[in-house]
Amino acid sequence: MTAASTPTPPGASGAGDGGGTGTAEAAGVPAGDAKAGTTADAKAPGGPGGPGSSGTADTAGRTGQGQGEAAGGDERLVHRSLLQRLLGRPELGAVVGAIAVFVVFSVIADSFLRASSLSTILYASSTLGIMAVPVALLMIGGEFDLSTGVMVTSSSLVSSMFSYQMTANVWVGVGVSLLVTLGLGLFNGYMLVRTKLPSFIITLGTFLMLTGLNLGLTKLISRTVTTKTISDMEGFSSAKAVFASELTIGSADIQITVVWWLALVALATWLLLRTKAGNWIFAVGGGQHTARAVGVPVARTKIGLYLGVALGAWISGQHLLFNYAVVQSGEGVGNELIYIAAAVIGGCLLTGGYGSAVGAAVGAFIFGMTSKGIVYAQWEADWFKFFLGAMLLVAVLLNAYIRKRAEANR
Repeated sequence: MTAASTPTPPGASGAGDGGGTGTAEAAGVPAGDAKAGTTADAKAPGGPGGPGSSGTADTAGRTGQGQGEAAGGDERLVHRSLLQRLLGRPELGAVVGAIAVFVVFSVIADSFLRASSLSTILYASSTLGIMAVPVALLMIGGEFDLSTGVMVTSSSLVSSMFSYQMTANVWVGVGVSLLVTLGLGLFNGYMLVRTKLPSFIITLGTFLMLTGLNLGLTKLISRTVTTKTISDMEGFSSAKAVFASELTIGSADIQITVVWWLALVALATWLLLRTKAGNWIFAVGGGQHTARAVGVPVARTKIGLYLGVALGAWISGQHLLFNYAVVQSGEGVGNELIYIAAAVIGGCLLTGGYGSAVGAAVGAFIFGMTSKGIVYAQWEADWFKFFLGAMLLVAVLLNAYIRKRAEANR
C-alpha cells in the first residue's frame, strides 16, 4: 500500500521506546523492503532506540523517501543528542518523580533506607507492578480494563475452591484457575471486537458481574465470605514456593513477586520494542482504522492484550492465595484504578499509542514507596490517597510537557 493511500490520523506520529512504530513495519514489512513511495518504517522518532510518541508512525501519511530526501534527507539518519533521546522517553517523568519521592522519604524517615524497609517497599511495588505492566500494554493499545482488580480475586477463588471442594492437588486448582482467568480475558477482548462498544462499558459490566459472582458463589459454597484454608492440602508447599516464597539476598528477604514483576517488565519491554506484535500494539493504539488499512490484525491484537491482562491477574491471584492460604471474596474492588494510575504515572496516555512497560514499573515503584514511606515517616495513613492523586495529576502534566518538548525537538 503506498503512503499516498494511507492518510495520517490527527495526532498520529511515530513511537518507539515509548510510542508506535511505522505502519510499514507494523504491518509486518521489514524496514529494508520499504521502497520509495511506500509507507516509511518509523524507527526514527519512534522505533526501538528512539523517543516515542502516540499512534502509528507520523510517516504513515507521508509519501516515500523521495519527498523526505527532498525535504532535507531521511529523518532516521539525523543525529539526536542524548538529551533529546532522554526527553523522548515516556518514562522520564516517572523516573524524575521516583527520585524525588525516594529523596524526600530518605530524609524525613530514618528507617526508610533499612534493608528490611526496602524489601517491604519492593514487595508492595511488585504486587501492583505485576498488574500495572499488562495494563500499560493494554492502554498503549488504546483500551481499558476495569475488571482487573476483581479478576485477581476471582482467579484466587477459583483455585482455592476447586482444590478444596474436589479434594485435589492444589496444582489442579491452579491449572483450572489459569483456564478460567484466561477465559475472562478472552471474553472481554471478544466482546470488545464483536460489539464495538467502548472498553469502559464492556469491562465495567465484567467488573460488576465478577464482584457479584465472587461474593455470591463463595457464600453459596463456603457459607461465608472467606474460603476454607488449603494450607494442609497436597501440593501447597510447592505452589507457595513458586508464587509466595521469599529469597534471601544479603540481609534482606525479597518476595518472589519481585522476580515475577521484573520478569514481566523484561518480557513486555522485549515484546514492545523487538517484535512485530509490539509494532501492532502501538499502531492499534494510535489509530486502529489506519492500522487495519495497512494490514495490522487489530482484533487479534486487542484480544491478545486482554489475555495478557488476564495472565497478570492469574499470577497475582495465585500469590494472594498461597501467601495467606485463604481468600476474602470481597477483595480487589478499587485496585483497577491503582493499576491504571500506575501506568499513567509511568507515561502511558489515556488516548493510547504511547507508553512503556518500564514506565509502568516505575509508576508502581512510586506507589510502593509512597504507601510505605508514609508509614515509616509516621504520618497519618489517611494522607496516602491524597498524595497518590496529587502525583497522578503532576505526572500527567509532566508527561504532556515532556512529550511536547520531544516533538518540538525533532
